[in-house]
Amino acid sequence: MDQTLPASAPSTRWTRFHGVRRVFRNLVLRGALLELVTFGFYRFWLATDIRRHLWSHTLVDGDPLEYVGRARELLIGFLIATAILMPAYLVYFLIGIEAERVQAFASLPLSLFLYLFAQFAVYRARRYRVTRTVWRGLRFTMTGSGIGYAWRAALWDLAVLLSLGAALPWRQAALERYRMRHTAYGDLQGGFDGTGRELFRRGWHLWLLTVPALLTIIPLPFLIAAWRATMLQWWVSNVRFGEVRFHSYLERRALFGTYWKATGWWVLLGILMGLWVSGIFGLAAALAQPAPDGTPDYAAAFAHPLALGGLGLGYLLMALAAGVVVRIYLTRDIWARIVETTAVYGLEAADHATGQGEAVDAIGEGFAGGLDLNIGGL
Repeated sequence: MDQTLPASAPSTRWTRFHGVRRVFRNLVLRGALLELVTFGFYRFWLATDIRRHLWSHTLVDGDPLEYVGRARELLIGFLIATAILMPAYLVYFLIGIEAERVQAFASLPLSLFLYLFAQFAVYRARRYRVTRTVWRGLRFTMTGSGIGYAWRAALWDLAVLLSLGAALPWRQAALERYRMRHTAYGDLQGGFDGTGRELFRRGWHLWLLTVPALLTIIPLPFLIAAWRATMLQWWVSNVRFGEVRFHSYLERRALFGTYWKATGWWVLLGILMGLWVSGIFGLAAALAQPAPDGTPDYAAAFAHPLALGGLGLGYLLMALAAGVVVRIYLTRDIWARIVETTAVYGLEAADHATGQGEAVDAIGEGFAGGLDLNIGGL
């Protein structure tokens, strides 16, 4: 890992995270329970609470970030996006069935359109979060075209597919340059200096280990953790706003424990889900009524509303528990590790920054929510 300091370092400041893990854990546990009793609608308030917690406990040179988004904005954006997406889904479903009846794979263009739309939503969701972030009373801004980003992402994903993953570093660099080129802190223009070649040099051996890791499964958490740490260290160390630059000292092994803890919880949840399903089926089989031929009618017992309701409840509880694991280990803990290992150079340039730009609407965030792209609660 490159630990070389930037050539010009007029002053060094540090970022710090002072959040208490227990407080965050209680926040997401309470949020999961409220999601359960509100049929998922509390997700907008939970996402807002998570962002406020992470932002407010992140200090840059002693001053905290501030998240000024509101849950009501997310809810309205989601409802508007749903009103647009639902007819589109219906048309997509009906046309897809008819197209497949006439010609095999004829619905493929519709699938590609949905994929492009997802990329558009991802970009607009980031715009929303960026423009709701404030530091020292000054708002971050983000412009750019979600459509332009979607085409770029699609072409790069095609290159990654054709190269069996080898083009991934160049994809990450190109898309991040586009995103940061349209991001600013006040009048300090954002930028990204990372290159695909640099990221490839840091992670090519991880790419080569992908195939054997997929075959043996067990090394996968190590591989994913190492790649994630490599990506984050590379990303943070190449972000800049005007003369303000960052450098990450995150080590590759820093996320091993985090990913293994998350994996352990997922395995435990999988075992519990298996026991729950076995119990439901066992109880249904025991209560099965005799069929006309005198044998137990297992098919009717398994299709009983109580059995189906029990399976649905188990699936919902497991999904909520898995979300809690993701938010604690892969969102909060990784966030804290990044913040604790980041240095800032030239921060005095931010003292003279002046405000510009405005907040954007939450429709893009709503599209991302409607497509279930808000993985990890952010």
